[in-house]
Amino acid sequence: MRRLAIILAMGVLLNLFGCTGQAKKTADPTNEEPLNSVDDVQNGLVHKTLTPEILSKVKDDELEQVILYNIAARIADDGDELGIVKSLTPGQRAIYVTMIVEGEVDNGGFNQFYYNPSGQFADMMEDAFNIIEANQYADLVKQANTVYAGIKEDLEKYKDGTTESFSESYDNNPLNDLDDKFYALDEDGTLSKLRVKYIRSNIKEFVTD
Repeated sequence: MRRLAIILAMGVLLNLFGCTGQAKKTADPTNEEPLNSVDDVQNGLVHKTLTPEILSKVKDDELEQVILYNIAARIADDGDELGIVKSLTPGQRAIYVTMIVEGEVDNGGFNQFYYNPSGQFADMMEDAFNIIEANQYADLVKQANTVYAGIKEDLEKYKDGTTESFSESYDNNPLNDLDDKFYALDEDGTLSKLRVKYIRSNIKEFVTD
């Protein structure tokens, strides 16, 4: 169920940013109401501003999505995803990056993570997982970055925009072995629990009023 929520969150982000990873400027940055285009789908989980009062009322099983969508709304207004993510507090950045990584890997493995625009966050992964004390994940993504560095040049030939080439990029790809290790780490939902624990313990990092 939790993995489904992460994938749904990724779907909303794709709707905001489009297939190329470019954000769509669809919202008035002065509007503090939830984004209507996403609110109808996500039942009011998207807020342009987060206050201590709002966060205190959010259920634990919705807290990660609220943080993710708040950041996504800021990116949609600005259009510079990487720039916004770099400007976030360490905690905000950790939640955003770890959820992006989890969503991509759960959906299509590390190969998909690096293939898509999400790969721009590769250098942030290790720190992001360490911040929320997901140390085994931090070690795993460090290994993934090392593996990818060794095959990056070979994978470039598959980036022609076709599904056929994307599918072929999985053949004999050493990143595939790391996918199973990632899934095994989170069979009991540990990653989500660590994110929620960090948010609750560092709430000031997530207040945007």
